[in-house]
Amino acid sequence: MRLKKLAAALMLTTMCGSLLTGCGSGNDSASTGKDSKTDEKITATIKVWGPAEDQAEENGKWLQTMCEKFNAEHPNWDLTFDYGVCAEADAGKTVTQDPSNSGDVYFFANDQLQTLIDANAIAKLGGETADYVKKTNSSAIVDSVSVDGNIYGVPFTTNTWFMYYDKSKFSESDVKSLDTMLSKNKVAFNITEGWYMSTFYLANGCSYFGKDGKDNSAGIDISGDKGTQATKAMVSFVNNPNFVNDLQGVGIAGLRDGSVGAYFSGSWDYKSVKEILGKNFGAVSLPTLKIGGTDKQLKAFAGSKAIAVNPNCKYQQVAVALAKYLGGKEAQQSHYELRGVIPCNTELLATDAIKNDALITAQNDTFNKTSVIQPTVSGMNDYWTPAQNFAKAVVNGEITLDNAEAKTQDFYKQINTSIVSK
Repeated sequence: MRLKKLAAALMLTTMCGSLLTGCGSGNDSASTGKDSKTDEKITATIKVWGPAEDQAEENGKWLQTMCEKFNAEHPNWDLTFDYGVCAEADAGKTVTQDPSNSGDVYFFANDQLQTLIDANAIAKLGGETADYVKKTNSSAIVDSVSVDGNIYGVPFTTNTWFMYYDKSKFSESDVKSLDTMLSKNKVAFNITEGWYMSTFYLANGCSYFGKDGKDNSAGIDISGDKGTQATKAMVSFVNNPNFVNDLQGVGIAGLRDGSVGAYFSGSWDYKSVKEILGKNFGAVSLPTLKIGGTDKQLKAFAGSKAIAVNPNCKYQQVAVALAKYLGGKEAQQSHYELRGVIPCNTELLATDAIKNDALITAQNDTFNKTSVIQPTVSGMNDYWTPAQNFAKAVVNGEITLDNAEAKTQDFYKQINTSIVSK
């Protein structure tokens, strides 16, 4: 997993790995979606694990605020919330360590779904909740939190990356082609991060775990000319004098001091980039790049972030209702206003305020037009480190135009030896 990780905004006494009691133990199916006002009285402590940023004072304590609103709307339930810090990107490795003592409701990135399922750490959602997910999200979003037709989370945002740029350095026409941009100004790109470097292979027709990304036995196909051409495009990109390797905040720092004209990232950096660029702020989906002598559309891995219910929670009805609420229209609206978290609720996306937001247009255009849904099969977990090492070898000059074919073939063998089911 190489989803963008956000730095912790505060320290809480309850951290992701704390072994606290809450909902209790059980293996109930999370099929309820009823209005709790019609249910029996319940007194319970619910453990809610979410990103530090959602609990920070500067972001309006979004998570706590939403949970208290939920509590107020359910007078038959007397709920206490026990908050813990766990980023969406960390749920797969943290919740699975001890599911029975993890959050009753927690946030996760969809690329970790299979890992959570295998650990019996995530409940299937049925009834009105599953119907709500289907009704208020695109089919691609629904598919991102589904396995074998079963829905496992309430989505609250798409998750991908796109391009920020300085309008004083690039025109609207320039940003359609990365080659054109590189001829005019510096571009920051985190090429040693597997989530980003895969764009070259996706753009040139390489496949990850079959056509739909769900066939673990298919492995990753970067064989032949398509893989070699993508590697050569990476080498040429890195060797361009206007390429800046975005490590440890170099890209966003370059936007600030004017040494960089464009920066590839996601919605998590919106506030900072907007503050830096002001009236020159620009955000668009991915450009094209010449690969094998032809303009190819760069593509990003994409997915979603969602709210999950722990199947070990005793009060499934409460947990499911809370997950639905936190991923609902009102909560997504507040999330967007407080943190710039881009909603995926179809009703919200249809409003003028949302439609006219450049950030949302950039992310949704990327998701809908220039992305590939990131596979959730377990084999994907074994891809990231070899991909990172391969990209580092490109940056370090170990992989060149002359040896690209041989190095790509070695890379192909390596990732498929470790990934394909034995």
